Amino acid sequence: MGKLTGFLEFPREAPKGRAPEERVKDWEESHVEAGADLLRRQGARCMDCGTPYCHTGKLIAGMASGCPVNNLIPDWNDLVYRGLWREASIRLHQTNNFPEFTGRVCPAPCEGSCTLGLDGEPVTIKTIECTIVDRAFAEGWISPEPPAVRTGKRVAVIGSGPAGLAAAAQLNRAGHTVTVIERADRIGGLLMYGIPNMKLDKSIVDRRVRLMADSGVRFVTGVEAGRDIPVSRLLADYDAAVLCCGATQARDLAVEGRNLSGVHLAMEFLHANTKSLLDSGHADGQYISAKGKDVVVIGGGDTGTDCVGTSLRHGAKSVTQLEILPEPPPVRAADNPWPQWPKVYRLDYGQEEAAALQGSDPRLYSIQTKRMVGDSEGRVQELHVSRIEWKRAADGRHTPAEVPGTDRVLPAQLVLLALGFLGPEKKGLVHDLGLKLDDRGNVVTDGERMTSVPGVFAAGDMVRGQSLVVWAIEEGRKAARGVDRYLMYGETYLP
Repeated sequence: MGKLTGFLEFPREAPKGRAPEERVKDWEESHVEAGADLLRRQGARCMDCGTPYCHTGKLIAGMASGCPVNNLIPDWNDLVYRGLWREASIRLHQTNNFPEFTGRVCPAPCEGSCTLGLDGEPVTIKTIECTIVDRAFAEGWISPEPPAVRTGKRVAVIGSGPAGLAAAAQLNRAGHTVTVIERADRIGGLLMYGIPNMKLDKSIVDRRVRLMADSGVRFVTGVEAGRDIPVSRLLADYDAAVLCCGATQARDLAVEGRNLSGVHLAMEFLHANTKSLLDSGHADGQYISAKGKDVVVIGGGDTGTDCVGTSLRHGAKSVTQLEILPEPPPVRAADNPWPQWPKVYRLDYGQEEAAALQGSDPRLYSIQTKRMVGDSEGRVQELHVSRIEWKRAADGRHTPAEVPGTDRVLPAQLVLLALGFLGPEKKGLVHDLGLKLDDRGNVVTDGERMTSVPGVFAAGDMVRGQSLVVWAIEEGRKAARGVDRYLMYGETYLP
């Protein structure tokens, strides 16, 4: 462990970043580096618990508990405390292919399960993780690792998000010849176009992709499997395929006025913004601008937060975010015990920025949208909303009920729908392969992540539904083990 009495001596400390009023002026990553002394103190706080939950990666009553990729957190906390950074990097990469991604965008369920959080503040696990990998890159400790021997087996990975990249990295490590096929013009999937630059700088993604390419992974962009490459050819040209196409079928909002101009799905807004930023620094104008507009984001979660932060950087007149659920409590509720992820009130970066500019949290809770109203030219101008109460029905489920007399009109010239996703797109590969789906519309797989079609595997959000980047990485690693075992006559040495 770190220092025997460290958790008693040192409080939780986080590195201080730029003020929100400053960071909304550009698209630079808001992540800040932490000093070695600060992190040594934080590593010293790790208690080396007799039964640590931080790295368990379990679901308890449907709620996440600990790290899904089973990061050996107490080990590298101790190594950081002792100043053994290179050894910490080696230990970190044993379980996580991309700690530079999770160290930036993961909400850190590990911290929610830290034993110190029972009666205080948890260890700054996420900050330590990110600093380890950033230092490893800066010191040149991370370099291409092509396999010593090739198996002669060919694997296609469809989709280059975190699940696809993790599967490709592991399969390449096993010696298989891996081709990653991506329909967008850049590699990265959600990491590239679903997460804004200020949250994950795209040079970080490109750096890892170059490293994988130098290790032997082949990347193909602008090609859609199932359309540009027919299913018959895909099955004939490769010994196995791993589908990592994400949960890209967005949930829509069926209300009056949905088809007005100025109403967009969140991913349309975020994808176009990042592509234009990378292509031309927004000079091409090929994005949906929030400049000078009253923006209403319907839906919470990470996607809603990213819409808030992006709109503010465009120069929105105002930003309001509507949440259909009640405001979370300031501390854990009785039905949300440790080591579950704490469902408590918190300000993410977007809400923090909006509060700094507008004077208050932009979120309105327990709000339903009744209709949208436009002008004579069909452009959205208003949202008509009302408050709701959540009541327990006879079957035990909570259902919303409108509160009479709470109607309200919000100005809105741009409405962004961040309502989550309904699984993978059902057209294309899923349909052409005839894959079996569950009652939620996700692809059904066995314990090895093989689908109903022999030799075709699936991983990530298209299997488990909309989830975290860290879960996608674990899904990709699990699928890689299944593929390796399938190709190598029942054996695999992949972790």
